[in-house]
Amino acid sequence: MTSSKLRNLFFQFFEERGHTKLASSSLIPAQDPTLLFTNAGMNQFKDIFLGKEERSYKRAVTLQKCIRAGGKHNDLENVGFTKRHLTFFEMMGNFSFGDYFKKDAIEFAWEFLTQVVKLDKEKLIITVYHKDEDSYSLWHNTIGIPKEKIFKLDADNFWQMGDTGPCGPCTEIFVDRGVTEGCGSKDCNPEDGCDRFLEVWNLVFMQYNRLPSGEDKPLKQTGVDAGMGLERLCAIVQDKDTIFETDLFMPLLEKIEKLTDISYKTAKPETQAAFRVLVDHVRSASFAIADGGSPSNEGRGYVIRKIIRRATLFAQKLGREMIFPELVPTLVELMSPEYPELKIQKTHIIAVLTSEVEKFHKTFLNGQQILEKYVNSAKTKTISGKQAFKLYDTYGFPLELTKVMAHDRGFKIDTEGFTQEMALQRKRSGKKIKEQECELDESISTEFTGYEVHNNTAKILSIIVDNKQVHDIKKGTHAYIITDVSPFFVECGGQISDQGYIHIGDLKAPLRGLKKIGNAIGALIEAPAALNVGDTVLLEVDSPTRINTMKNHTATHLLQAALIELLGKQVRQSGSVVTPDHLRFDFTHHENLTSEQIRLVENRVNKKIMENIPVDTFYSSLKEATKRGVIAIFGEKYKPENVRVIDIPGFSAELCGGTHVPSTGDIGPFKITEVSALSAGNRRIVAVTGPTAVSLFQDTFSDTKKLGVEFKVPVNEVADAVLKQKEQLKLAQTTIKNLKRSLLKTQTDTWLSSGETYGSVPFLYLVLEDVQGDELRDIGSALLKKKPGFYFLVAKGKDRSSFFATIAPSLTEHIDLKAFSCWLKEQGIKGGGSGTSLQGGMTKVTKEIEEAIRKWAKEQSS
Repeated sequence: MTSSKLRNLFFQFFEERGHTKLASSSLIPAQDPTLLFTNAGMNQFKDIFLGKEERSYKRAVTLQKCIRAGGKHNDLENVGFTKRHLTFFEMMGNFSFGDYFKKDAIEFAWEFLTQVVKLDKEKLIITVYHKDEDSYSLWHNTIGIPKEKIFKLDADNFWQMGDTGPCGPCTEIFVDRGVTEGCGSKDCNPEDGCDRFLEVWNLVFMQYNRLPSGEDKPLKQTGVDAGMGLERLCAIVQDKDTIFETDLFMPLLEKIEKLTDISYKTAKPETQAAFRVLVDHVRSASFAIADGGSPSNEGRGYVIRKIIRRATLFAQKLGREMIFPELVPTLVELMSPEYPELKIQKTHIIAVLTSEVEKFHKTFLNGQQILEKYVNSAKTKTISGKQAFKLYDTYGFPLELTKVMAHDRGFKIDTEGFTQEMALQRKRSGKKIKEQECELDESISTEFTGYEVHNNTAKILSIIVDNKQVHDIKKGTHAYIITDVSPFFVECGGQISDQGYIHIGDLKAPLRGLKKIGNAIGALIEAPAALNVGDTVLLEVDSPTRINTMKNHTATHLLQAALIELLGKQVRQSGSVVTPDHLRFDFTHHENLTSEQIRLVENRVNKKIMENIPVDTFYSSLKEATKRGVIAIFGEKYKPENVRVIDIPGFSAELCGGTHVPSTGDIGPFKITEVSALSAGNRRIVAVTGPTAVSLFQDTFSDTKKLGVEFKVPVNEVADAVLKQKEQLKLAQTTIKNLKRSLLKTQTDTWLSSGETYGSVPFLYLVLEDVQGDELRDIGSALLKKKPGFYFLVAKGKDRSSFFATIAPSLTEHIDLKAFSCWLKEQGIKGGGSGTSLQGGMTKVTKEIEEAIRKWAKEQSS
């Protein structure tokens, strides 16, 4: 039974039982700071379980892409060394939102496993939360599982998505693979974590919301979150010893065998571990990149980089460091039928992985040498926390990589010390402390009117001061004012918050900030008069800034469409900022844009602006919008049954909650001002529109016109005239420099005649004006050719001078320049160089310094 067949059977089974089939959500969680990656099937349903969102369906079935390589759920270090752990896996999930609960969930799972997949009932073992008597009774009395096959466990059977959020007791189904597997003990049970028992299905009964305080608050309605790993089910159904021998992984293992000429089945355990790491990590890294992630030094980007570097380390064990990116085509062929985004992003994924592997290779050798020093000088078999942190901070070695390298040498890591060093660095760098949430009654909400109007009267529903709700405030109080309606747009989807005013009678208070507080809009002001809940106020958006922001936002949509049209469907937005003055658009692409490509993008956007296309805004279901090819903006969260579509017919269609112009012609001119590379596979475009673009054009034309007058050429020839002038200037400077060098060299005899000899070492201290620092080296070389000696030359400047010291190789036994460098530092003069030359800077050129240097040279030479 293939993995594809299992997927189809799972969907069919639950669809027949009233479940709505939904697509996997992105691995990059939409606006959820509690998660690095989507790590469970229930992530996209979090707000439903919390009672913050409702859907038309009460039952759902999904096959969710998941990564567990950071945060609370982290299996990274286990991958390769066990038969079942993965960083990337497909979670088969069925869900109930206030519909069925424990009884149906348990019966569904048992029926699917024993009747559809036809697993042997005698081999199935059950665990329940030790306080969950309902589940225990259902398994024993309803399903008929003997008591000796039901184990009551503690924390292992209480599931949490993260440190906060929906949670509840769970019951798990294991397959007993027999006493010959794992530890070999007849008394072993699932609590021991032995390989004899393979967890197949985890049925979580959502009953609580875990608060930041650690309190478990009962949910308004119970729910079911049941998840089963496809890879583990495949291993059981296909009767394989490990998940890596299933049809999900074998093509990748076979590809590695071809590339390395090593047989996986006959290889040593440590070599097999390297195979497993590579096939798992290429899945997690590729899927994360395909969903908009990219390697970086923070957050999920750091986890992606950590995965790639760990894979590279294990690739070295197989003798092929660059093998990792070479696995991508096989992965795409294997999994793109189920996940087409892999095929679309194939070139981009390969480019990012290749770049990361090459980058890591440059730092790896240095880091490895440092680690060897630590190992050779260690008194115990432990790498200290400070040493591990230096490898991380200076050489880019994730802790997991250092652990692998240390393990290979029989060492362990002081992980607690590493954590302390990390905490100290964060404290030094002043990481922003998370802002305390405002307390607000959940029933209070604000209707946003800003799509239609720029001002409206409103009733004050609540006033918040210092995160507490109050009934009234005095004049001069800083407070968030919450009203029943508001035209103010709060920063979202890259568009910055509005500017504006709140009018209280004849008085006007400028906005000092805006933010979403629950389902309400909070407007921060300094009250110009006393205010009470229930008062009526006038809210006014600053129209010029809003209108210019709208121009830039609609232009961003046109820009993305033009990039996709020119570069291909692999282009994906990875971030944006929309302000009244400019727009910034970050996107995935593996190459720098050429000047011609930039011009083509600009031309395409401006063409659509000049066509003055009406911008159509309408609402649709996410499913219908996706079917129509509407693009979802990276990092945004959408309500599946009510999404807002911004449609520029024939060119661009995106899901967006931002504000836009009525027609593309309202944007005005569009001009790209900057294109840069952010990281491997990520580019940034900065552009301006409307009044800002007009001002840019006017200023640029004015400056160019002035240059044209200066050079006596037409405006369109200014660039050539400037280049010609630059070349002439460069030639003149070279000529002057050569003449100056020749002139200076003619004075070597005069300078040498003014020098002294200390012992057998000729010495000269020479101060020159109107000489550049780099010219001192030429003078020093000329002096040495004439007469081997020790020469200290100074190019005197107004505020700072430079020096160059040099000695003939034959005299280094008398004068040690390294010792001289240390002595100079003691005098406040810093420099660096080799055994025969030294250069640096000095602030003051005084007679005292000259005498001190002469004295040092004399003492060393005698």
